Parts: sequence; structure tokens; C-alpha cells
Amino acid sequence: MAMVISSVHATLFARTSFFCQSNGLRSFRSCLPFSSSAASVSFDNLSRKKWRQPVLSVLDLGGVKISREDVVRDDPTNNVPDNIFSKLGMQLHRRDQHPLGILKNAIYEYFDTNYSNNFNKFDELSPIVSVKQNFDDVLVPKDHVSRSYNDTYYIDPQTVLRCHTSAHQAELLRSGYTHFLVTGDVYRRDSIDSTHYPVFHQMEGFRVFAPEEWEASGMDATLHSATDLKKCLEGLARHLFGAVEMRWVDTYFPFTNPSFELEIYFKEKWLEVLGCGVTEQEILKSNGRPNNVAWAFGLGLERLAMVLFDIPDIRLFWSNDERFTSQFSKGHLGVKFKPFSKYPPCYKDMSFWISESFTENNLCEVVRGIAGDLVEEVQLIDNFTNKKGMTSHCYRIAYRSMERSLTDEEINDLQWKVREQVQSKLNVVLR
Repeated sequence: MAMVISSVHATLFARTSFFCQSNGLRSFRSCLPFSSSAASVSFDNLSRKKWRQPVLSVLDLGGVKISREDVVRDDPTNNVPDNIFSKLGMQLHRRDQHPLGILKNAIYEYFDTNYSNNFNKFDELSPIVSVKQNFDDVLVPKDHVSRSYNDTYYIDPQTVLRCHTSAHQAELLRSGYTHFLVTGDVYRRDSIDSTHYPVFHQMEGFRVFAPEEWEASGMDATLHSATDLKKCLEGLARHLFGAVEMRWVDTYFPFTNPSFELEIYFKEKWLEVLGCGVTEQEILKSNGRPNNVAWAFGLGLERLAMVLFDIPDIRLFWSNDERFTSQFSKGHLGVKFKPFSKYPPCYKDMSFWISESFTENNLCEVVRGIAGDLVEEVQLIDNFTNKKGMTSHCYRIAYRSMERSLTDEEINDLQWKVREQVQSKLNVVLR
């Protein structure tokens, strides 16, 4: 499952969705413009009762275009900003000459070679899913922090932008798939720094075992599944990183038991590669597999690509600058990125008295909404509480373009707009 997680999803491993029929599943049409996705709607009766179908417009291409109004709405239950909507359909992982596409294809090569093409691959399933798919189907507790509007992008109370590729797991199991890899863009409200971005890409792997498979091994079902899982992923790590030292760390995920993280010793430090485990039986029983066992893993493509290609800033993956894109080519894994930007950052500080409703994620959403990818980092550098019980935060915002020098006038204008929006939207008092 998608077990590579940010701090706010620390105990998580992502259909009601806009889709075109593709093997019976919801998917994007690759022929559609990057800013649109293809869709049709098909849910079980329970989801149909809970979920309001958005307005769709049919295209001549045979797909369905999703307009901005379908995703970004002037509604208190909607928290999807324009800068996030603009990323829908970009599908960096499907570009063979992009670092993420190169990495995805290298993983495909490993599974095709070692499992005789038994794994079905899905990389264009729609990221617009139901709350049930994103959370309930993978046993995320009702009170888990990841369900909050602070951490997840909600289109409406029953529809979200998927937080993880595990959102498609139940659907694929019900459709009869037993070996599959799901790759896609996922969305989380998060902090701003060189390794965090509100849109990133994950791959989930899933394998189901029949009773005769573990009975023939002489092991019980759970041990057989865990042993096979570790063997598979150790091989994958060697395929990507070479002959590296590895270690397994016991951990917790709500949808697997036992659960593990795989770490490798790379460039003189331990690096977490992925999360994985033996799938909880409740998930299999709920999706027509009561007599089977299964394993699942999840990994973040950006996290591994940054290491393999020496890419220092996650914003670079979204760059169209030829100085970046021309450095990579199909099938060449691990080509080292040569930096082309030495532009200095510009720092601006901002202090304000916070309210009880203030969260850092909300602040970062405001800053991103104004400065986009020109903001490099937002960091809390000071805080205190006065005798009246009022708490002050001071944040340092680093502005830097990866492609050009920013002018003082440009930065001052951005900072002025940030201050205005922070005060008006976050219910804080500037100092």
C-alpha cells in the first residue's frame, strides 16, 4: 500500500472518481489536455446515496472533461485551491524521459523479469476518489488526523483528492486482480521545504496468495506472505541501488499486520525506502477474498528519485526548463543531475498573534497560493506566549526561483500579498 508517509500521516500507508472506462476502472485518458481528466461515474449503491455527482462535459474525444468548477468550488466544504487543480492530469510518472517515469519503468522491469509479467499495471487511475475509498476501505480510523481538512484536499464532504494510491486497492480486488502495481499522483496539504510538495507520486504493489501456495511451503499463511514480501523487496532494492546493506524495521500501519519498513545503507547513511506488510484479513474479506492472504508495499517516487538522480529540490520535478528536462532520457536510471541554478534565496520574516484555529498547513496553503513554486521554505523561527495568554509565531519565508533571479520589487509584492491574505484568511493579527 502507499505506505510512504508524511508526519501528519504517520500511521497511514490511497473511487468515487472521475474516470473513463479502462478495464472497468476509473482512469485518465492520455489523449486529454493536461489540465483535464477523463471520467464517468460508477459506484456501489451505498456510495451513490452519499456522493453528489459533479457536472461533467463530454468531449469529442470520447472522454469527459473536468472543469475547474467541478473541483474548485466556493463552498466551505471545499479546500482545493487553483494551484492544486492545475496539477490534475499532469501525470509526470507517465513521461518516459522524466526522472519519475524512468524510475517507474525501472521498477516495472524488475517485476516483469522476476514475476513473468504477472503483475497488472495501472498508472492512469483518476486521483478523485471517495472518502470511503481513501480512508474506510484501508481501515483508517474515523478519528485519524489524516482525515482532517487540515491534511487532506476535500472537493466535498464525501470526495477527496487521493492521499495515497491505496485508494484503488479494494476496487482492484473486487475486480478480480491478484497481482498489481498502482502508480499515480497523490495530494496532501503539507509543509514547504525542499523535500515536501502538496502533489507527489506513489507506487503500490499488491500480491494475493491462494491456500495451496503457503501449504506447499510448509509455513503458515502470514509467515509465507511476509517471507515472500521481504525477498521481493530486497531484490527490488538491489535492482535500484546495487549491492547495498539492508535492514528491516518493525512498524505499525492500520491496514497490515505485521508491518515493516525497509531501510538501506546508502551514501553513508540509513535511508527509508518503503513501507510494507501482510494485508489485514478484514480488507481481503470485505473484497471477496476471505480464504486468501496478501502482501502490500508502498513507495514514494520523488523520495527515491531525489536520491538516485541527486535532485536537491522537489520543485524541480515540475520544471519545464530545458536545462533540467534535457538531462534525462528514457531507460537511464541514476543519471546525476547537474545543477544549473545558483540564484540566491531572499528571506522575509512575518510575525503574528495566532488564533486557536491556526495551523501551519493553512499558512503554507496561503503562501503557495500566492507565490507558487517561487517559495522554497516556510520555517517557524520563533514563538512565545505573553502574560495575557496570547501566542505569537514568527515565520521566515525563503523565496527562490530554480530558473531565474527574482527582483526585489517582485519579492516585496509577493510578501505584501502574503501578509494581506494571511491576516484575512487565517484570523491572525499581524505584529
